[in-house]
Amino acid sequence: MNPVRMIPIATILSAATCVSLTDSAEASEWGCEVLLCASSSNPAWRGVPACHPPMNRLISAMGSWGFSWPTCPEAGTGKPGYEAYKECPPGWSVGTSNQDHGGGQGDLCIQVRNSCQSGYGGRDGCQETVTMARPRREDPYYFDITVGDGKVTRHWFDLRK
Repeated sequence: MNPVRMIPIATILSAATCVSLTDSAEASEWGCEVLLCASSSNPAWRGVPACHPPMNRLISAMGSWGFSWPTCPEAGTGKPGYEAYKECPPGWSVGTSNQDHGGGQGDLCIQVRNSCQSGYGGRDGCQETVTMARPRREDPYYFDITVGDGKVTRHWFDLRK
């Protein structure tokens, strides 16, 4: 029978810390690569061959259980924001249909119009509600990046391959 060998707890904690720091550094490096690639605008990340590996890794990882967005603490950013829809045109307000698939952001633009012919009907009896599909963004994800003077710039991107 083989005797059980006891490993000091300090050795285990030291090894766990090294693995954790390595994983953390790798995740931070990947997060910074994602941030740099996502904020590339001319060309977008798909036009930068060096961005394909980190962004494709991100897209694949997003489908995994327990996915956590890789971050870049050095840049002061966390995970990106997401806005599926553009703003409604002036004079229109945001509304929601029963089939809203934009994460509760409102998939309709709504406008209330006066449809009375002059001299007919009461004020409330002539209102007509008109709706139109709210325009979707081509680049629905964004990072807000603070530059040296404290000014925040928003960088929009998408995750289509």
